[in-house]
Amino acid sequence: MPASPSTARVINDRLALRLLQQEGALTAAQLKTLTGLSRPTVADLVERLQGAGLIRVVGESGAVRRGPNARLYGIVADQAHLAALDVRTGSVSVIVTDLLGETLAEGSLPIGSGVRTGPAVERAAALLERTARAAGPVPLHSVGVGAPGLIDPATGELRDTSGLPSWHRALVRELHRRLPATVLVENETNLAAMAEHRAGAAQDRETFVMLWLGQGVGAAVMLDGRLRPGASGGAGEIGFLPVPGSGGLPSATDCAGGFYSLAGSAAVAELAARHGLVAPGAVAEGYADEVAVDAVRGALAAGERGGPFLDELADRLAVGAAAVVSVLDPGCLLLAGAVGHAGGDGLAARVEERLTAMSPLRTEVRAGSLGDGAVLRGALLAARDAAQDALFTPAGAG
Repeated sequence: MPASPSTARVINDRLALRLLQQEGALTAAQLKTLTGLSRPTVADLVERLQGAGLIRVVGESGAVRRGPNARLYGIVADQAHLAALDVRTGSVSVIVTDLLGETLAEGSLPIGSGVRTGPAVERAAALLERTARAAGPVPLHSVGVGAPGLIDPATGELRDTSGLPSWHRALVRELHRRLPATVLVENETNLAAMAEHRAGAAQDRETFVMLWLGQGVGAAVMLDGRLRPGASGGAGEIGFLPVPGSGGLPSATDCAGGFYSLAGSAAVAELAARHGLVAPGAVAEGYADEVAVDAVRGALAAGERGGPFLDELADRLAVGAAAVVSVLDPGCLLLAGAVGHAGGDGLAARVEERLTAMSPLRTEVRAGSLGDGAVLRGALLAARDAAQDALFTPAGAG
């Protein structure tokens, strides 16, 4: 059944707006080429979007012939602001952008384990409010929050997970209460995978699995261009995967004894200490991430001397990766997070070599390209997606 004229206008308008967001300013002629629409249809939608205050003339294309087709049209990026929060076990980071993703303000704040829930929530929420004010008087439309732990697919809420600070769940509730903006919460690993898919190392892949290697260990499953959270939001909780060499078995409340015990940053730091790459005393709680990252980078820079450590680390990662590959056959595996990013192509090549020997399923292994910033990047993408349907529809359309 063909779309009604009003529905067709909405579809065309959103297509044009998404192109302007992705490509930057465009002329009417360029919009005609990219959309495949007729010249009169493009002229109508340009007039309609200008009248709705969604786009404006931002310059000229430099063509010799002047006229409407030479004008460059761009999105009115300051009609609303977006925010993203990366909530870690001991800190929170925030960034505020316009609708085109230009950073307007950012900030971060450590929140120690000894801070009680009430003060922790107030500090984190106040940080977001201060950063939003610093970005200017434009209101926040959408806020994306990336947090460790399970997100209930039915409610979109952060579930109560043992081992994570109680202020995480309280923060999400508080943001819903005190902000006039849309607040969306998603698992940090899933958001990082979204960012790698749209703007990082997996842009050419519709199906892949991403291993997040840092203080915690997780995985994100992207199948046919869609993140798959699982029935309870726990798809990718690979830290609980029972694996040989971990010295035990995990429990429902503790991933020690699972893949986490081989690949978490504390385990990587301890492995580096055994190989003499860091002093044993450097592996202090709260600093394992930094020690693990420095050890991986140092081993890569050390050449042959760092080889035994990298080989053993690749052996460990391949154990968990092989289990994922044998079940999902994704064809592509990303090593992301602080440790995966630090390992780069060198560590990825080692893991791929071992997977090739362990599994008949051909799997390319790549290093994530966005590092720790992938969570904030993904949270911003989630906020932008939420804003598009609400803002990118001219009044009266539909």
